[in-house]
Amino acid sequence: MNDIIRILQQNARISDRELGEMLGVSAEEAAAEIERLEKSGVIKGYSVIVNDDLYDDSVVYATIELKVTPQRDCGFDDIAKTIMMYDEVESVSLMSSGAYDLAVEVKGSNLKDVAFFVSERLATIDGILSTSTHFILKKYKEKGIFIDGEEPDERGLG
Repeated sequence: MNDIIRILQQNARISDRELGEMLGVSAEEAAAEIERLEKSGVIKGYSVIVNDDLYDDSVVYATIELKVTPQRDCGFDDIAKTIMMYDEVESVSLMSSGAYDLAVEVKGSNLKDVAFFVSERLATIDGILSTSTHFILKKYKEKGIFIDGEEPDERGLG
């Protein structure tokens, strides 16, 4: 299972035949394992990694750190679920650093959109004590994929 997940994380468009060859199983067995992983909830979905400089250079990404008051009987879960429902939100993570509780990654059309989201939506949620917004200036690597398209020469590493 670990091998199939690792391969799909690098290339979710790989054919069942190619996947089977890499794993030493038939295409049908590979397809059945993917279906089992999807139905069991291990695989939650598939995504595309985009070079926004080539696709839409007006997109703005930010990471927002939130200091939150945990709610009785549910901790941070209810606030995280509320935040997750906004279209701008790409991800929400509970952190263990102590400096902040939740990390929220958002996407907007411009800086003003992200600022509005933080000030008018996030900051007004009951239980959020403070926010700290960090705008992402450039992405070099995402989900193990090099954004600029050039893989490093690994022969010189190590």
